[in-house]
Amino acid sequence: IRGPCERPGEDEERDKERVSGAGRVAGLREAEEGPDSDSDLETAGTPGSGELARDTLYLRSCRAHGVVPASCFLRQGNTPELNLRHRGLGPQGARALAPTLASIPYVKRLDLRDNGLRGAGAKALAGALSKTSSICDVDLSENQLGAAGAQALCAGLSGNQSVQKLWLAGNGLEEQAARYLAELLLAHTGLKFLDLSYNQLNEQAGETLAPALAENTGLTELNLSWNHLRGPGAVAFARALEANIFLKVLDVSHNGFGDPGASAVGEALKTNNVLEELNMSNNRISAAGAQSLGLGLRVNQTLRILVVTRNPVRTEGCFGLLKAVRDNPASALELLDVSDVQVNREFDDLAGSLRVTLPGLCIKTGARRAEPKKESPPGFRPSLSASVPK
Repeated sequence: IRGPCERPGEDEERDKERVSGAGRVAGLREAEEGPDSDSDLETAGTPGSGELARDTLYLRSCRAHGVVPASCFLRQGNTPELNLRHRGLGPQGARALAPTLASIPYVKRLDLRDNGLRGAGAKALAGALSKTSSICDVDLSENQLGAAGAQALCAGLSGNQSVQKLWLAGNGLEEQAARYLAELLLAHTGLKFLDLSYNQLNEQAGETLAPALAENTGLTELNLSWNHLRGPGAVAFARALEANIFLKVLDVSHNGFGDPGASAVGEALKTNNVLEELNMSNNRISAAGAQSLGLGLRVNQTLRILVVTRNPVRTEGCFGLLKAVRDNPASALELLDVSDVQVNREFDDLAGSLRVTLPGLCIKTGARRAEPKKESPPGFRPSLSASVPK
């Protein structure tokens, strides 16, 4: 007997859902226990057979490696992104997942951020990634990969040109890992995007990566922010931009380039005709370094965005950058970001004139204008009553 609030056919729909759900669970259980016949082959072409085979393979692999299956994996469905971030998979979970990656050709993006994979987990995934041609975007950030994980991953990806985006932020990568990354940049011409931010790539790492960056023939976006590139390593890395003809977006913010690195970047901008976006914020660049950087802006014709915030460039440095843009009639600059620097009226006047000649240029400066201190008139002395509290 149908209840007063039920619609006609509602009970039939529930019965169908129960039957289909029971059939799916029974199918998974039967496949996991090992049927007498080749049921996986017999179910080919039936609705949901590919998803059933994928889940079955994953459950078997989890049982073999002694790990609890990730329920979110079974709920993913046939989506182009496999998102398992923050799931605590660990090395064993990565070993259980690796065999399944080859059975899901519809997945384009693999997100395993923050899973404690370490070097062993990276090695297991590298073997699987070297065999798949569908995954083009891999995020392994915050997994404590270290040099061992970087070595395994770079070796696995060197022979697979399908991966175009690779995220390795926050993995404790140091000087030794830079050698494997340099080999990847030379071998993997299909890689377009690489995120190495929040690591410990130091001066020696910069010298190691520089030749690979100069010869790389595919990378268009590189993020090296929040590392330790400084000294000769920063200079060598900056000089590599002179030879690179593919990189369009570079983020080296929160490093230690200093004035020598800024000067090297300025020299590179004189010949580089590809780079469009450059972020050099928080790099200990003084007014002198900013003026050296401006020498490149005087002739460069491709750079559209330049960010130099959180540097002690003062008004003199900002004025030097703006003068360089004014003296370059072919400048493509659309954004000059010095938003934390307090500028004076002379800078404002120059910026106002540039708004007429370059109406597409946006200049971000500090909220307050730095005005010269007013001198007290001769013979003026403040009264004691004003300074002594009552």
